[in-house]
Amino acid sequence: MTKIIPYNVYTGQENMRIDNELLENAITEQSETPVFRLYGWSPACISLGKNQQDSFIDKSFLKDTGIDLVKRLTGGRALLHDDEITYSYVCPVSYLKHGENVVKSYIEISQILIKKFSEIGIELEFGGQKRVNTKFDYCMLISTGADLCYKGKKLIGSAQCRKQGYILQHGSILYDYNKELLEKIFHEKIDTSSITSIKEINPDIKKDDIISLFKKID
Repeated sequence: MTKIIPYNVYTGQENMRIDNELLENAITEQSETPVFRLYGWSPACISLGKNQQDSFIDKSFLKDTGIDLVKRLTGGRALLHDDEITYSYVCPVSYLKHGENVVKSYIEISQILIKKFSEIGIELEFGGQKRVNTKFDYCMLISTGADLCYKGKKLIGSAQCRKQGYILQHGSILYDYNKELLEKIFHEKIDTSSITSIKEINPDIKKDDIISLFKKID
């Protein structure tokens, strides 16, 4: 049985600290029990990939708009964590059938999300058919095999890190997004034809509805 950490809202620094602690504690205890966590962000926060430079970020703009800035444990490009629900999942590599294979492990872990969203009529599928476009700073515009899409549009973007036989996978579930704010932060046109949100798919679905889906995971 997966251990569930109830949804809560934290600052960006706190969220990254908690994810790191979940990974480190699993390693220290050599835990065989997967851990799943849902969380939110307050204030809004930009997270940069582990090896990503921040030279494109206008820090004065972030300060003026009250947006935090943090580094993730995982790689990839920058994300704005605002009107979203974020998940994280920690497990030993050996817990998964194909844990040693990065691509297959993404597929296996993401089945949790696919199954749960199907319960509210949102049928997700894996993306990555499109050519990866590396010119964007905003991560949600980049298509990879770790994406979960609804009708061809990216809804959930995920990333992994691995340490001493354990996996941390976390990802952003877009509840809604502010196109104008994204363009001001990333200085690039946001092609909304390539992404979607829960609110666009079904405006009657509330954040609490999403959170309730994950109160138990088999």
